[in-house]
This record gives sequence, C-alpha cells and structure tokens, in this order.
Amino acid sequence: MPPYDNDRVVVELTNPGWSQPEIHIPAGGGDGEPVQRIRVPAALRYRYNPGTAPTEFLLALANKKLVGGVCPETGDVYVPPRGVSPVVGRPTSGTVEIGPNGTVTTFCVVHIGFGVNAPPTPFVSALILPDGAAVSLYGTILEIPIEQVRTGMRLEPVWVDDDELTTSFENIKYWRPLDEPDVDPDLLKGHM
Repeated sequence: MPPYDNDRVVVELTNPGWSQPEIHIPAGGGDGEPVQRIRVPAALRYRYNPGTAPTEFLLALANKKLVGGVCPETGDVYVPPRGVSPVVGRPTSGTVEIGPNGTVTTFCVVHIGFGVNAPPTPFVSALILPDGAAVSLYGTILEIPIEQVRTGMRLEPVWVDDDELTTSFENIKYWRPLDEPDVDPDLLKGHM
C-alpha cells in the first residue's frame, strides 16, 4: 500500500521518464518553517488542427453564424459538425446554416464560480437546441432572473462586438430570452 501524506496518496514512480535536480537542505533544516504546500499557476499550450468540418464551424462563428453537418440518411443536423454522422458513421452530406436562435432543452443553476470569464454566481448554464439542429450546445443564459429560466424557453445568442470576433465558440458571450412562446418540452425529448 502506498504511503499517505495527510490528504493524498503519495506514489513513487520507479522510472518516471524525467529527472529533477537533487534537493539541497542545509544542515539543521535551514531557518523558518518547512514549506507544506505551494500554489503555482499551471497552463497547457497546444496546437489544435480541427479538420475540415470543425473549421467550417469556427469560420462561421467568426461571421456570427452557426453551421452543422447533415446526416446522409436521417437528414438530422449535428452541431458542431465533425464530418461524420454520429448515428450512421458515414460522412455527412454537407454543411447547412442553423439557428442562430434556439430553445432551452435542460439547464442548471451554477453556484460555484470557475474561470476568469465566468459570470457572477449564481447563473444558469444550459443546453440550447439551435433552430434546425438535432443536438444541443452548452451556453450561459443571462438577462433574466434565474428563477424564470425554464425548459422550452426561446433564446438568442449575444455575440461579441465585431472587432472582437475570432474563430472561437467564445464569440457567443451568452444567450438571452426572446419574446416568443415557449416550445413544448415534449418536442425536445431526444435533443439533449
């Protein structure tokens, strides 16, 4: 059984694949208290090559549009497109514009903040079914009291200013309510 260090298991790797310099501790342990823990910011930087279908989606976002891939057998539109229908496993038959408005399929109230771009808590995170799509996208709902958010509510995206547009899903800052009748929740089954 591995040794324990208060609140975590400590595992020693026999061949970790990297090396670290020897730790020098002065005789007598040095002055001051031993360091128990430190917090150090961490970041991962990577390159992402999205491929043809996701690139179409990202380029559409840069133009304040949503697009999806069409299943060649069912005609369902999947967003973001991956180039292959997730249902039949065959290449999609094309890309079509959808939305940009959508409908809340399910949601939750978030009480724990995360990240530097997260809105103040509490806020609503939701799955939003863009008009014409077969699957929902995640989004944040603002400009409405959290108690009034409901399944079937109609929404529109709020985009960043034109000079801030990039090829990123973050071009949609959040979603806000539309003054339209709700969609019957029974019609949303299977679209979450």
